[in-house]
Amino acid sequence: MGKITVETCKIEGLKVITPKVFGDERGYFMESYNFNDFKEAGIDQVFVQDNQSSSTKGVLRGLHYQIEHPQDKLVRVVRGEVFDVAVDLRKGSATYGQWFGVLLSEENKKQFFIPKGFAHGFVVLSDYAEFCYKCSDFYHPGDEGGLRYNDPDIAIEWPIPEDMELNINERDRNWPSFADYRSR
Repeated sequence: MGKITVETCKIEGLKVITPKVFGDERGYFMESYNFNDFKEAGIDQVFVQDNQSSSTKGVLRGLHYQIEHPQDKLVRVVRGEVFDVAVDLRKGSATYGQWFGVLLSEENKKQFFIPKGFAHGFVVLSDYAEFCYKCSDFYHPGDEGGLRYNDPDIAIEWPIPEDMELNINERDRNWPSFADYRSR
């Protein structure tokens, strides 16, 4: 392999990928995605859509998931820094309801692989961030579900400085609790 390093996470299926970066005084080069390298690392999903978003400091997006059309995602940050989170929603999983988070930044160039069956969200820690992600299924409007970002049953430890004001849209503030999700 050699071109990427893959770290398994405390929750089965999640993976943090660090690409090999070739740099000198002029800048750097890296392969952000190579199907063969990812397949060798156990990530053989076919991605059909690339998305990119920008957000300012304090923006918290999530926790989102697709209901009828779940997606595998490969996420990364090309500018700035975010704390990225996945919550296990796979019924029967030993880690059902647990979360894992990773710091993604333009400096560390890490990527986070999130398979189907997880809710996903992030908070921007830098003044500005550009977030890119590949999806294994197309986005279907009206198929999105979500969980409350600050649900005490999930208890995500967002690394939010005291002086940072969160910017969360109304929909993300009002997603149901994990208890409501479980009772469906």
